[in-house]
Amino acid sequence: MNTYGDMFRVTVFGESHGKAVGAVVDGCPANLPLSEEDIQKELNRRKPGSSIFSTPRKEKDLVEILSGIFEGKTTGTPICAIVYNKNARPKDYSLIKDTPRPGHADLTYRLKYRNYDYRGGGRASGRVTIGHVIGGAIAKKLLSYTYNIKIIGYTIKIGKIEGDFNYYKNPDIFEDEKSLESLIEKIEGNPLRCPSMNEKEMEEYVLNAMKNKDSVGGVVEIIVVNVPAGVGNPVFNKLNGELARGLMSINAVKGVEIGRGFESAEMYGSEMNDEMYFDEDKNIRFRTNNCGGILGGISCGTPIVIRIAVKPTPSIGKKQRTINLKTLENTEIEIKGRHDPIIVPRIIPVAESVVAITLADLMIKGGFIHPCSL
Repeated sequence: MNTYGDMFRVTVFGESHGKAVGAVVDGCPANLPLSEEDIQKELNRRKPGSSIFSTPRKEKDLVEILSGIFEGKTTGTPICAIVYNKNARPKDYSLIKDTPRPGHADLTYRLKYRNYDYRGGGRASGRVTIGHVIGGAIAKKLLSYTYNIKIIGYTIKIGKIEGDFNYYKNPDIFEDEKSLESLIEKIEGNPLRCPSMNEKEMEEYVLNAMKNKDSVGGVVEIIVVNVPAGVGNPVFNKLNGELARGLMSINAVKGVEIGRGFESAEMYGSEMNDEMYFDEDKNIRFRTNNCGGILGGISCGTPIVIRIAVKPTPSIGKKQRTINLKTLENTEIEIKGRHDPIIVPRIIPVAESVVAITLADLMIKGGFIHPCSL
């Protein structure tokens, strides 16, 4: 399927080296102030060629809204936005037509559909996540406009190098507006989107992989603040389940954690449980946030804490063994073209977008946001 969401639906379209990529967003309530600039701001964060750690493919990724906006506001009808591919080089991939690349979807797409656009991975390319970001930009605007919800993603690990910054080491930063703004500025000013003190060590790790014609992966943490209590459902359509489903739909994501995640398996119940108390205004508060903002599949009002494992870029310059589907022989492949040595920093706006789309969908279904008009 190419559509995600029930009430807030995002359908993405296009291929890596086709004419264009984009998205149709259906279910966004009317009267949300929205412009191409709102979407462009997010697209600029994921576009290629923005640092030494991204593909040298030069694309401005300029968005054009085709429908759904009138006089600066949404109309409640489908919003269609498109980005034209300007720097495609399909000839770079002619040599791999019959030799599926290790770590890619070449083989599985070929076996399933038989008619496979092998140019840059076609529909399986990371470039199609432009559609995710278009939908996410609209969802972010909706969440911010209605509940001042903010979604912040950043790198906490590159390869085997752990950063010294994460939510559980610095929870107070996410409670203070000025500290949060300062953190976001630091994240966006770094080529790896890493706020840790040892980010230079991480950069050297990636540079060394690049010298060896290799690639690396990492871990991204995503924090969502100001989500009201009550979003999500028990049993099925849990908030954590829907977030995991959406995030695992991103090509390079191989694992998702909520809250303490796998670390919780090593904790005692007395350590893991988040004790509650009333503050002086009789508001319910939690002394810790090990649950990551979700209990029983439902948001509890604390920041939502998510981590995703991002695999190394499968396109590497080293020779690899594969098969030739035409000659039915074993062979070797040396991938040419323009590729990211690390996907981690560019996947962050994509992951934030999926989180935003998931929340917007559940909040409309749950009655937090009116489905027709704001």
